[in-house]
Amino acid sequence: MLTPAVVAAIEDLELAARLVVEGMRTGNHKSPLHGFTAEFSEHRPYRAGDDLKYLDWKVLARTDRLYTRQFRETTNMAVMIVLDTSASMGFGAGGQEPTKLRYAALIAAALSWLIVEQGDAVGVMMTAGDHWRYLPARSGRQHLRALLSELARVEPAGAWQPERVIARGAELLSRRGVVIAMSDFYDAEDDTRRELRRAMRRGHDVTMLQVVSRPEMTFPYDGDLDLEDLESGDRRVVSAESVARAYRASMGDFLERCRSGARADGMDYALLPTDVAPAMALRQVLLRRSGHSAATRETSA
Repeated sequence: MLTPAVVAAIEDLELAARLVVEGMRTGNHKSPLHGFTAEFSEHRPYRAGDDLKYLDWKVLARTDRLYTRQFRETTNMAVMIVLDTSASMGFGAGGQEPTKLRYAALIAAALSWLIVEQGDAVGVMMTAGDHWRYLPARSGRQHLRALLSELARVEPAGAWQPERVIARGAELLSRRGVVIAMSDFYDAEDDTRRELRRAMRRGHDVTMLQVVSRPEMTFPYDGDLDLEDLESGDRRVVSAESVARAYRASMGDFLERCRSGARADGMDYALLPTDVAPAMALRQVLLRRSGHSAATRETSA
């Protein structure tokens, strides 16, 4: 699998996305998007030889009769990718890793490629300063190229505004669909969680993909550091040794808060460090989505 730095260096985002998808498909992964479009349809009486994993144990307990759950594959599932383009997403680890925004755009592009390839619709919601950057959820190769072109042009700027991008992205899905929020989720934690919950109440399946660089997680620095907040411009000189322990503890608490909060709210969640090969990260996201969707169907049934 190509390293993040190699993939990010490819200027043609369509080519980079295709390489990521091809790398993800190495091995036995016949249905990487299974779980995006399977919906419960009806019950029918159990027949000998039916897969026991579809046996409805709740119905058995209530009626003392064996029924299996039937699912159908719906077409034109609508997926909205909400991408954080705030200034903090511009952080990177030099030549070893791409910026968080470039990495997120690569994963979003590869996801979009797969979604369109299986006949479903995908859109993207971002901001550029005070302006919207939005493409509605549609299918087709021409739409995919337009979406990849938008993703290729994003630049980090401003602050994360979940009350705008998440709320509007969920509203613009014309029917029940999937909302995938990609961000470092550093700011507006309460607002982000509120808007994601609101998207769920609209009937959408919600996923949080948290994109963070390895140095942000491990703080591998020493000596005196001149730190600058990418969004506010505030600067501070600190001794790495004096803040390292508290920083790592605070960062660990923050990541766990995001993960546990998403799980408590019934959302899927994945942490995507930018030093992980994009193809491997994409594979992990799809496998988690498939498991999350199966668990959601079990709960709803």
